[in-house]
Amino acid sequence: MQASLNQQIAMKLAQAADLLEQQGANPFRISAYRHASETVLRLQQDIGELTETAGSAGLIELPNIGKGIASAIQELLTTGHWAQLERLRGTLDPVQLFQSVPGIGPKLAGQIDKTLHIDTLEALETAACDGRLEQVPGVGVRRVAGIRSALGALLDRTRSRPRRQVTDGPAVKTLLEVDSEYRLQAKQGRLSMVAPRRFNPQGKAWLPVLHTDRDGWHFTAMYSNTARAHELQHTHDWVVLYFYDDDHQEGQATVVTESRGPLTGQRVVRGRELECREYYRPSGGQH
Repeated sequence: MQASLNQQIAMKLAQAADLLEQQGANPFRISAYRHASETVLRLQQDIGELTETAGSAGLIELPNIGKGIASAIQELLTTGHWAQLERLRGTLDPVQLFQSVPGIGPKLAGQIDKTLHIDTLEALETAACDGRLEQVPGVGVRRVAGIRSALGALLDRTRSRPRRQVTDGPAVKTLLEVDSEYRLQAKQGRLSMVAPRRFNPQGKAWLPVLHTDRDGWHFTAMYSNTARAHELQHTHDWVVLYFYDDDHQEGQATVVTESRGPLTGQRVVRGRELECREYYRPSGGQH
């Protein structure tokens, strides 16, 4: 007998709690997902109908459902995916995820993955707005406009307010500190390992994952498992930081070792190189 929609959503929230516990996340986050799972399981109304009629506000009115978990539930209901859970499992496949956007087929989804090495719809929306999506082979201005419109409609159903601009995200100093914490703990073998499905035919658990809180942001850090990182043999250099705050304003950043220019050899947040130069000035930051 097929589980009801409420049971399916509750099960995924419980699975997230279990995985976060196994990976050493903040106990408050773990407890939040468990309590939310119980709420959805006890809910008398179909959660899909509730969301359709009352939106995010209706979900937040339920006990133990805050903005972040409401956004996760809406993501599941709208796209059939929950990127955070799939990432925790090691099963996240951006190529499949991008195909949930009208106008993006398998070939284009693969090109986006290879060219931009991003893995969330929010990051894809940012790339569509800042010009990077036009760097993907076969994507012109008109196609970008269509994808941006489709993404806007899709994501507007999963969030209650516009997402932050990149400049409102964590400071470069915070990102570099989390990057340093992650690489140190990974080197010391102190982190839980995930067995990613992609580029891992042996099914080996090789990908360390860190959950940490800093400066009002929640972070999940892991080495990049993108096609580009494997192609350039940078899987143990590039670190992807996923972050969100208590309002579930989220984003991601990639930290790499710079290979050219004045910051050669330094850890740099891609796209924020100028801020990194200020950070590394003798009077401004660490060395």
